[in-house]
Amino acid sequence: MVNLKKTDILEALKEIKVSGNQQNIVEAGYIKNLQVFGDQVDIDLSLPNPTLQARKKTEVAILKIIHQKVYEKAKINIKVQVMAPSKPTTVKLRGKSIDGIDSIIAISSGKGGVGKSTIAANMAVTLSKMGLRVGLLDADIYGPSVPTMFDLEGERPLSVRVNGKEKMEPLENYGVKILSIGFFTKPSQAIIWRGPMASKALHQLIFDAAWGKLDFLLVDLPPGTGDIHLSIVQAIPLSGAVVISTPQHVALSDARKGIAMFQQENISVPVLGLIENMSYFTPEELPDNKYYIFGMGGAQKLAEDKKVPFLGQVPLVQSIREASDFGRPASLQDQGSIVESFKNITRNMVHELLKRNKDLPPTKVVEITTMTGCQAIKEMP
Repeated sequence: MVNLKKTDILEALKEIKVSGNQQNIVEAGYIKNLQVFGDQVDIDLSLPNPTLQARKKTEVAILKIIHQKVYEKAKINIKVQVMAPSKPTTVKLRGKSIDGIDSIIAISSGKGGVGKSTIAANMAVTLSKMGLRVGLLDADIYGPSVPTMFDLEGERPLSVRVNGKEKMEPLENYGVKILSIGFFTKPSQAIIWRGPMASKALHQLIFDAAWGKLDFLLVDLPPGTGDIHLSIVQAIPLSGAVVISTPQHVALSDARKGIAMFQQENISVPVLGLIENMSYFTPEELPDNKYYIFGMGGAQKLAEDKKVPFLGQVPLVQSIREASDFGRPASLQDQGSIVESFKNITRNMVHELLKRNKDLPPTKVVEITTMTGCQAIKEMP
């Protein structure tokens, strides 16, 4: 009976190298276990390259070298596993601050139809009426509505040269500088883009624009949590996020996910607060009555549960919808309960931003760990 020596086998294996590594498979630590029983050799191999071709190539090389250098009739059993990376692989976009802009606030919602863009438009106008320099970026790539709300449908930004570079000059109305993908498409045109195309377009709207000096840039995000949201947190350091919801359970369930996205450890954008839209309905003929059509106090309870500030309520009023459709946000009115509602939530947002700036360091651009679909499913709670 032939008794092979472990030292002879290891010496032979030192002649094998794996593509991408200057060390041989023994020195690189790819041999995790080697057992020899007479003429039988059992090898546990761990490789960094997960492809089937790489595994087969290494297995063939091991069989060939042992048969040539040690014993031509050796019985060889090889088990191969893919080496887990020592640390997650990260993808970095060109994250950077925007010169001249003090605070960037994301306006988000867990689901569509809760009035997120209406709130964003009216907050922008309210900030402008306070004497602040304000910009509004319509990042809702697939459903841009800001051009309609600011009576800018059919308009198109002009090109302007800044420091020797051609930039888009945001359109301006009611004291707010505005950019939207809606300026570059026809009203009836559907935007059918995959995530990378949408992200690239958004990147151009952010960095290829001559925003000038702004106290606030509000970013009206699309509903949900997806590519655009990741692109935003990877591209620019957000000062904070505001989440919009209506009081009913379905909307609150999605708002909870929206808050969780910003609070996720590898994103960690401060949530400045939650706003409840369409809180109640008061008919003109019954000004003292409040009808809680979608439920009562749901967003405030969610804010308490998630330990985020509650910024206030906006009632369900026909004139808000009419003003948005007409292209003149309701907060442009001189006075009234609606104007007071928007003043209240905007002041509360600014107050929370000042607290955030005092208590927390500046938000950094996010590094998102890449994850395969299978990995994502495994990590789902």
